[in-house]
Amino acid sequence: MQSYWRCFRISKQGHQINEEIRDKEVRLVSDSGEQLGIMSAREALERAVEQNLDLVKISPNAVPPVCKLMDYGKYKFEQTKREKEARKNQHVVEIKEVRMSPGIDVNDFNVKLRNAQKFLAQGNRVKVTVRFRGREMAHTDIGKGLLLKFAEQCSEVAALDKDPKLDGRHMSMFLSPKVAKDNKKS
Repeated sequence: MQSYWRCFRISKQGHQINEEIRDKEVRLVSDSGEQLGIMSAREALERAVEQNLDLVKISPNAVPPVCKLMDYGKYKFEQTKREKEARKNQHVVEIKEVRMSPGIDVNDFNVKLRNAQKFLAQGNRVKVTVRFRGREMAHTDIGKGLLLKFAEQCSEVAALDKDPKLDGRHMSMFLSPKVAKDNKKS
């Protein structure tokens, strides 16, 4: 019998293939899903070579282990294609940050507000932070009022995740888009 192997060793794959299968007996399944019965691993490998397919161990914990005849290269290609498609369809939610100081002017506040609303419309979470410097630490209530006003202005497009919390010299809160939460419920 000629030693001809179609599939090369691909950097440590998850399945045992062809000559890597060292079990005495295996349950063989055809490429169409039909049960071919229990036979020795050597006999199963000979059948795979006859049909120009690979012998792949798909269920190693079964007694006897289940092996399937398949084109392993094609299987790996389709599997990576499915994974790539799944990654393409998922949306990664980023956390954008908007920073302010307690003495922010009205126009600057409105610019920060518009930016935050734009981030929320894109489906990202927003972390709104007020930084206190020097004597401003004595007036953290001004910062808290500023953050609550910011949250109120964003209330139609965002929900308040975490209330304003002082952490060192920064007080911050998190806003998340309402639209994303409505879609998850549906």
